[in-house]
Amino acid sequence: MRDFRFGFSLATHNSQRELAQTCRTAEAYGFDVAVAVDHLGPGRASPFQSALAAAYATERLQVGTYVINCGFWNPWVLAREVTTTVRLTGGRFELGLGTGVVKPQFDAARIPWHPFQERVDKLAATVDELDELLAAEENLPRPPLLIGGFSERTLRLAAERADIVSFGGRMQVPGEPPGTLRIVTAAETEQRVEFFRAAAGSRAEDVEWNAFVLDVEVTDDRRAAAERVAAEYAPYTTVDEALESPFLLFGTQDEIARQLIENRERYGFTSTYVQRPHMAALGQSIRRVRSLVRSGRG
Repeated sequence: MRDFRFGFSLATHNSQRELAQTCRTAEAYGFDVAVAVDHLGPGRASPFQSALAAAYATERLQVGTYVINCGFWNPWVLAREVTTTVRLTGGRFELGLGTGVVKPQFDAARIPWHPFQERVDKLAATVDELDELLAAEENLPRPPLLIGGFSERTLRLAAERADIVSFGGRMQVPGEPPGTLRIVTAAETEQRVEFFRAAAGSRAEDVEWNAFVLDVEVTDDRRAAAERVAAEYAPYTTVDEALESPFLLFGTQDEIARQLIENRERYGFTSTYVQRPHMAALGQSIRRVRSLVRSGRG
């Protein structure tokens, strides 16, 4: 089984010094990768420039994108950014791609918003065209490809093409306006994991399985933390579902570490990424996870 790998997303920083301090703190915790998000609007940072700045600020940290919204990009422009970033980071870059899920950003930028299946078509076509464009580059290490999603069609694409598959922790509520989300349950995660394993076939063990965790809270009262999250997603997520979901980590440092180990055993998740606000909370448990694994207790 693969070793654990931990990552966090880069929020928008006010200065290079601030971003560098964030990344060095993450390295000290034991994080392995910093990923830049791809959003539009005031206060939003360029994903590729952010990834480059993170690489320059650190010695070993991998950098990447989580995830490029393919609907924003022409594949030729995207290929230029990818090749430049791979070269200038010395190959420390991983490329994460997704369909795009935040409709108001498309609307504000006057970029057409298409139904989900058409967005998946765009993602698949982008993967194909990027492969051709990157293959034409001389002496370019191919960056690992991460595909994020939870639908069967997205997971099937990841099973065929990705080096890293990332399971998202939220789902659109059917019949509700875009952006009405709920937490993915443990049972749903098991079903999707088995679907991906079957779709990947012999490739399944060659792919890194990632979970993008939505919330981490170090606390002596796990249920109180779950009640807060359930209230945020009411009425579509129950307290018990929040407690059981692999995409929410609540408890003491030891409890969180053991939940991460359980997620690896139950679902195959060997890498875990979190949003920037939860970096420190997860960071407190990273050494404990690795200690338990080394000692044979995890």
